[in-house]
Amino acid sequence: MNCLLIEDEPLAMLRLKEYVQRVPFLQLCFAVDNGLEALPLLQREKIDLVFLDIEMDGFSGIQLLEALPSRPAVILTTAFDQYALKAFDLQVVDYLLKPYSFDRFLQAVMRAQENRKTTPVENRNAFLFVKTEYRLQKVNFSDILYIEGMRDYRRIHTGDEKIMTLETFGELEQKLPRPQFCRVHKSYLVALDKIDSVERDRIKLGQAFIPVSDTYRERFYQLIGRALG
Repeated sequence: MNCLLIEDEPLAMLRLKEYVQRVPFLQLCFAVDNGLEALPLLQREKIDLVFLDIEMDGFSGIQLLEALPSRPAVILTTAFDQYALKAFDLQVVDYLLKPYSFDRFLQAVMRAQENRKTTPVENRNAFLFVKTEYRLQKVNFSDILYIEGMRDYRRIHTGDEKIMTLETFGELEQKLPRPQFCRVHKSYLVALDKIDSVERDRIKLGQAFIPVSDTYRERFYQLIGRALG
């Protein structure tokens, strides 16, 4: 389970990281000290479980939960018990009162894992429609090798054809499942499972060689490192 930690107390954050690292099926992906920094991560990344402090400066954990139209599993971590009713109204997995033991932490995590097993996987489409010059064309995610920027156009490379669209990279990224697809350059977005090799910041994908730019390098290597791990 990919985890995001949101905690503004340094000592509490250290303990939380230690606890997460002791559980084999938890993967620590991000740790931030405020809700505003967490918001884009929750909208952009594949997060399965959030450990969330409630009382933080500027933007509380409750405000963050209320701001999200959809969210992963959440375990609240707080020194205050007066939010319990509100928290369960928001359907959190568990409510850990500080200071909590590892045993209590593990109990909450096991509950989150069990909920995940029994919750049906969201039935998402395995395709998208893109606007071409005269029509809307269906493209299966599994067919996409990479997408190339060409001035005003984006060219979608599949195994069989090259589809031209005026849709922007931003619009296409909203439709593509993450982290299966990753932007690696201002002019390229690739399907990670179609990559043959990576050498010296160049991706070999079929007959194409695609550069990895400085802007996207860290994110790209994080994703393929997670896949390798």
